[in-house]
Amino acid sequence: MPLVRFTPSLQRHVSAPDVRVEGATVRDALFQIFTTTPALRSYLVDEQGALRKHVTVFVDGLPVRDRAALTDALRPDSDVDVMQALSGG
Repeated sequence: MPLVRFTPSLQRHVSAPDVRVEGATVRDALFQIFTTTPALRSYLVDEQGALRKHVTVFVDGLPVRDRAALTDALRPDSDVDVMQALSGG
C-alpha cells in the first residue's frame, strides 16, 4: 500500500499522521484519507477537488503532473509526500 506522509509544517495546521492507504491514483489515496480526517480536505483541495496553490504533492520524489484531477498513478510501494508550498523572501 502506498505511504502518504505529511510534512511537519503542514501538520501544524491540520493533524495528519503518516498513513498507508489503498489507492491506484493520488486522488484515490487522498480522498480515502479525507474520510478519516475531513479537515484535511478543505486545506489541500478546492471545491472541484484540485490541489490548492499552496500545496505540493510528490510521488516517489517527483511532483504530481495532474494537479486538477490528481490522476497520477501510484504503485503499491509508492511514497507520497504532501507539503505546503513555501513562498516569500
